[in-house]
Amino acid sequence: MKAACWFRCDLRTADHPALSAACEMGAQDALFVISPRQWSMHDDAPAKLLFWREALKSLAQALAERGIVLRLLKVESWEELPGALVTFCQTHAISALHCNREQGVYERRRDRQAYTELKAQGIDLVGHDGQTLFAPGSLKTGAGDYYRVFTPFSKTAIARLSESAVNVLPSPSLKSPIEADAVQAVVHDIDRFWPAIELENAHQERLLASWPASESEALQRLDTFTTERVEHYHSQRDFPALTGTSTLSPYLAAGLLSPGQCLRAALQANGGEFTSGLPGVRTWINELLWREFYRHLLFGFPHLSMHKPLREQTENVQWRDAPQDYEAWCQGCTGIPVVDAAMRQLLETAWMHNRLRMIVAMFLTKNLLIDWRKGEAFFMRHLIDGDLAANNGGWQWSASTGADAAPYFRVFNPLSQSQKFDPKGLFLRRWLPELSDLDDRSIHDPDSQQRAKLGYPEPIVDLKTSRLRAIAAFENI
Repeated sequence: MKAACWFRCDLRTADHPALSAACEMGAQDALFVISPRQWSMHDDAPAKLLFWREALKSLAQALAERGIVLRLLKVESWEELPGALVTFCQTHAISALHCNREQGVYERRRDRQAYTELKAQGIDLVGHDGQTLFAPGSLKTGAGDYYRVFTPFSKTAIARLSESAVNVLPSPSLKSPIEADAVQAVVHDIDRFWPAIELENAHQERLLASWPASESEALQRLDTFTTERVEHYHSQRDFPALTGTSTLSPYLAAGLLSPGQCLRAALQANGGEFTSGLPGVRTWINELLWREFYRHLLFGFPHLSMHKPLREQTENVQWRDAPQDYEAWCQGCTGIPVVDAAMRQLLETAWMHNRLRMIVAMFLTKNLLIDWRKGEAFFMRHLIDGDLAANNGGWQWSASTGADAAPYFRVFNPLSQSQKFDPKGLFLRRWLPELSDLDDRSIHDPDSQQRAKLGYPEPIVDLKTSRLRAIAAFENI
């Protein structure tokens, strides 16, 4: 049998079960599907598409060094894909196509249809679990249900992981490399077939300088974080003015890193311990398991991929139709400094600090009482690390509509959050230069005179009364 690997959200060579299995069968071909209309339907951000385009070029080179040609298949949407895959496999005499499974309902539907049409032509579509630590569906409660609460999920996961070493697959060995001209032809085709990136060239250059898109960069960042910064992760991760987070999310979203590689690096930094040792490492492992939790939820509750809340009764919340408030939130013009600074960070860098994601999400869904789905879509259209499971999980947590979500009566006060996690106003001064000369106290909530003098807007909502309005809206259901 002649095999090939179909790459999706896993643009790496190491710890890649599908690639390893295909290479064991002597694979000389790999496949990536370009589907512009599908990406648009999924709200994939221009910054994300830019990052993936460059990551794919890097992958083409890494595969070429292993004697594998990366081939491109362009379809506008997945409806066209099954037939195109059959033609591709027949053209290249491929009898087994290996891939890592995805958790979204539309991705699973795509794969079922592809499997059926390929099988009818004697071609196998072979799925592997390379995007999660556990096969989705393999961790369930004693009653056989999917976990809806994180803590028991994480305890079960850690117990299972503790039973054996966390191993990662090496990259396939180097073979007679593909000629340089052939590799350049693939890179040229990636540029030629890729949809236009709707960002100014200068912005694209800044993004790629901040987020170099390659597997080697991902591994280097993982090593730097786990050897130099993870020790302080628990105490610094909530402060947006510090480099306290891992900055690995774009690399995980594109699959330039696997969760197994991250977990193994964390354990190496902590003497192999899950529940003792460095608190920074334990906290980061917990975050990796939150990522895992959200992917298992996406698999277990398909309606999450269909713009539905996990807690079905919250479908009856009476969200406000407030386009002016929504637009002010989108543009970072709410008059709440921490919210505006966070949104400006997102618009400029295509990334937002995790603590700020919670603050702005809760402000939109609680203080403005605007449907969480509007915020979820806006994030996906702007984030370089846009990931359906994590983004949906985070928004539903903030909106009190999802699994293990914040209780509806728990509403962050953005001013106290700002004072607690940016006490000197360093982050605010960076993104709100018009407020930079204010003192450390005033910058979090300037008075009316200061706002008028500096041209900064009044708050679009009263935090106290809007909080009560949100609580009432949830109590009414």
